[in-house]
Amino acid sequence: MGLQSLQYCAFLVVVAAVYLHLPVRMQPVFLLGASWVFYALAMPAMLPVTIALAVFTYLCGRGLAWRGGAHKTAFLRLGVIGMLGILAFFKYNGLLGGVLHGWRAVAMPLGISFTSFAAIAYLIDATRGDCEVETSFIRLALFLNFFATVTQGPICRAGALLPQLSAEHRFDAARTVRALRLYALGLFKYIAVADVLNMVVDTVFPHYADYSAPMLILTAVMYTFYLYFSFSGYSEISRATGLVLGLDLPENFKTPFYATNFSGFWSRWHISFSSWLQDYLFMPLAWADLGRFGRLPTELCVFCVFFASGFWHGSTAPFIIWGLLQAVYRVGEELLHRRFGKPKKRGTPARVLWGKRVVVFVLWTISMVFFRVGSGNLSGMAENLGVGDAFVYLGRCLMNSWSPARFAGELYSTAYTGFYANTIMVAAYWAFAALALALGIWLDHRRNFACKNKPAEVALASAKHRNALYVVLIVFILVGYIMQSGGFNANAFGPYAGF
Repeated sequence: MGLQSLQYCAFLVVVAAVYLHLPVRMQPVFLLGASWVFYALAMPAMLPVTIALAVFTYLCGRGLAWRGGAHKTAFLRLGVIGMLGILAFFKYNGLLGGVLHGWRAVAMPLGISFTSFAAIAYLIDATRGDCEVETSFIRLALFLNFFATVTQGPICRAGALLPQLSAEHRFDAARTVRALRLYALGLFKYIAVADVLNMVVDTVFPHYADYSAPMLILTAVMYTFYLYFSFSGYSEISRATGLVLGLDLPENFKTPFYATNFSGFWSRWHISFSSWLQDYLFMPLAWADLGRFGRLPTELCVFCVFFASGFWHGSTAPFIIWGLLQAVYRVGEELLHRRFGKPKKRGTPARVLWGKRVVVFVLWTISMVFFRVGSGNLSGMAENLGVGDAFVYLGRCLMNSWSPARFAGELYSTAYTGFYANTIMVAAYWAFAALALALGIWLDHRRNFACKNKPAEVALASAKHRNALYVVLIVFILVGYIMQSGGFNANAFGPYAGF
């Protein structure tokens, strides 16, 4: 029951109808129960694990308030090391098969990374005094297991969300309208853009050696847009869910492809995760006192952060190289700024800014080839692609045939399957994909420039012909659902649920 499904829509309506009419003391209890039901429907065998993690975090948190000094530090270390150890076991226990004969990999609980990061942030913030130690197990478990965030985030901060879980929530028409706008935008991104693009991506990548250079380049670009619209769409639906229930969840994406450098890109992409890395990994590394060795160079800290990010996504070489590429991009950028100074946006010609955006997009797309190779194996598609395939793929983008006739034939053959096995449907697929992607890009363009990156639902509501735009979004969503029924096989919980 992914957040983009019709079943989830019905689930949310029922939950909201009951939740918003309950006494305030019963609201967290009911919402936690609904969250556990949601989790049980998705992965029943792992529900005890996610409950146990909530109990462990709660006990460590109470330990922080029990005694100060060394005891407080001990409980913090126990909680952080314990959560990291549990996360590492579930993510990487499959590697034990090469060491222990007969070892069978233990499945990873849904969304355990996001739960673990939220728990670690809570314990550190409580130790620092940035938030209160939560005395209610119900509220803490809800903070960690809330059904709208448990699968793919956003990673919430305790200081922002826990107080909201204690407040009374009732139906609010204006807030619900905001939620509906955001929900429609999220469904459009996920259903009409991402899932449609992914049909070709999943066809080409496993057999990349059979395709021409233009088709490989197009597929890499399509995957870049697929991942963005899928993940950002899922995040919009998550935020919309929170608004329906009276909860303000953090934004996760702010038009990242309009960034002119990688520093700006990472302040706009997967914001809750990148800010988590900055606050709980980069800052401690940068401020660590190493005695006579002083402090670590900023560039080394940046390198460590992105290497850790790559390793978190997966222990295989494609993910490690993806992380190293991000480190090279960011460190190289810092070195250039140190040598030539930071460029100023004000007064810079538009063509220069657009040139920088193109460079950022191209470099990001190159790194996405490695990410897709790693994700294809992780998602259970058994594509058997390795890091060497990523390098070969990039090489073939230049060396394979550039024949226009072959490229045209590949555009036809990649869409000619099942429900689309006729010329009219192939043309309809490519026309719909192009129009949906163009509309998605235009919405981001308008939000970035005309709306100065205001929240997505605010930018949508400020459109001059917004009612017509709402109708267009709904039509695209409905057609996207029909096209999925015809031939798509989308991941119910999105591309990041496996991390």
